[in-house]
Amino acid sequence: KSKGGIIIPDTAKEKPQEGEVIAVGSGARDESGKLIPLDVKAGDTVLFGKWSGTEVKIDGEDLLIMKETDIMGIVEPIKATAKKAA
Repeated sequence: KSKGGIIIPDTAKEKPQEGEVIAVGSGARDESGKLIPLDVKAGDTVLFGKWSGTEVKIDGEDLLIMKETDIMGIVEPIKATAKKAA
């Protein structure tokens, strides 16, 4: 239960799933037919909901196909900083 009195089911408390984008399409089209480029690209690590996307098996590999709107965010790699020895 939240502070505001809303009951949050256990399924809504689940942590997002993480995965790597292996391929993307050319984008989506708006109402006028204009192509809108995607924000994600192959190689990105993304977060998505447990029930997002459609499961498929291609060449024996289990994959998910999903819309970009199902992606919660892109995980940025942490850049390591070299520490100099004193």
